[in-house]
Amino acid sequence: MTEGASRGRDEELLLARISAAAGRAHLGRRRATYQAPLTERGIWRTAAAGARRLLRAGGRRRPGSGGRLDLYEHGMTVAVDGRIHVIRYDTTVVRRRGVLSPRGTTRAHALIDVNGERIVLRCGDFGHPEVWGPEIRRAVTDAQLPRALAALARGARLDFGPVWITADEVGSRRTSLSWAEVERIEIFNDSVAIRASGRWLVCGTVASEIPNLGVLHALAGHLAGAERDDARSPWEPWSCS
Repeated sequence: MTEGASRGRDEELLLARISAAAGRAHLGRRRATYQAPLTERGIWRTAAAGARRLLRAGGRRRPGSGGRLDLYEHGMTVAVDGRIHVIRYDTTVVRRRGVLSPRGTTRAHALIDVNGERIVLRCGDFGHPEVWGPEIRRAVTDAQLPRALAALARGARLDFGPVWITADEVGSRRTSLSWAEVERIEIFNDSVAIRASGRWLVCGTVASEIPNLGVLHALAGHLAGAERDDARSPWEPWSCS
């Protein structure tokens, strides 16, 4: 069997395994696929920092084994070096991170898969991060927002790391404000800032400590009636620029 035919067979087997894993997790229809970048020699680059995080200790590079990110209706799969991770939008936890790369510091997305394992995706680990990044953010927010709003309506308190909210208030550490006072909640110099009564109150909470930042932002928009502008919003955690 030629090298090209062998690689094609490997890709077919990988796709079958990915489809089976997605089916077991009820992820629905596949919407898009993003491949790991090719090196100058045409070999899949699977030994990036993101891949090592997936493999954890003892991981080894297998040239030509490929890597791909598949987005589905209700979740996503991440396949690197033959290992497949499944993530559901309605149950995952997403945090933004700054991680080292060969070109310096880049943004990354840390997610929790269905087995409770943390998966780190750097912006350069798969092609077109400017497309799949915002799509993941939107999908997670859309999947989790209705349940969060229902919980608040029942009187629950929701914790986003050091930030907490109820239907009436938002708080962090010893600070709390009623939603009637809040005009906007934004990220300022990587800290959470609340604009209330025409003044900014910086909570001193690092944005990377906050899980599901997009969900918190959407809830703030509902509860504070803040005007939302995704085109310039500093809450946007997925830009690779």
